[in-house]
Amino acid sequence: MPAVQPSTPSILNASAYKFVTLDDLPVLRDRLHEAAASLGIKGTVLLAEEGINLFVAGPVEGLRGWLAQLRADPRFADLAHKESFSEKTPFRRLLVKVKREIIRMNQPAIRPEERRAPSVPARTLARWLDQGSDDDGRPVVMLDTRNAFEVKAGAFEHAIDWELRRFSDFPKALAAHAAELAGKTVVSYCTGGIRCEKAALAMQEAGVQHVYQLEGGILKYFEETDGAPHWRGGCFVFDERELLDATLAPAASAATAAP
Repeated sequence: MPAVQPSTPSILNASAYKFVTLDDLPVLRDRLHEAAASLGIKGTVLLAEEGINLFVAGPVEGLRGWLAQLRADPRFADLAHKESFSEKTPFRRLLVKVKREIIRMNQPAIRPEERRAPSVPARTLARWLDQGSDDDGRPVVMLDTRNAFEVKAGAFEHAIDWELRRFSDFPKALAAHAAELAGKTVVSYCTGGIRCEKAALAMQEAGVQHVYQLEGGILKYFEETDGAPHWRGGCFVFDERELLDATLAPAASAATAAP
């Protein structure tokens, strides 16, 4: 009797963000909600004057169709998303919300749409970590910009952790520790890229000279590498999966995460 082939998970999970000026927030909110609801999509879409941030899941064809509709808007034409698959939708409802910021930092002068800090691709970062320095010979340090409980679930080995309670605590922590980063190449990282993008700009504003953000965050690093040997544990995500392993599959248990 032939072996039963495992079925392909039917639910697509997608996350994405883009810093772009939005001036039609109520209209855009209603349009995105109506389209997503009609396609069985659940999750959260955050809209603000500074851009869009989304974490959604749904049937593969439906979600791909919704993303295509989103990219038909010229403001989102180059929106890059990260994806993974699961057996069921890890969200209970659909929320499309208008907020003051798509990721709260309380630093209105930080405007990623106007300029970005340099980014480092996942494979380049893995090479830097293997050799212990960047291509100019400077020591590389990883700076985790996530909340402390996320860091406990998994992190880059020897990463700096300022034990943030929330991302809006980052500027205060930076002011206290900026001098410790002098002479090093600092790579900020977070789950999907949005927090480390603002963090990298804040470090530049604080006078830290050699700053990069990890392009696409941890999820892109997992997608393009196997995580080893520099990652420990899993990656906390804000949905019912809670923890992803380096294959972007739900981890068996948070108990397997790094201490």
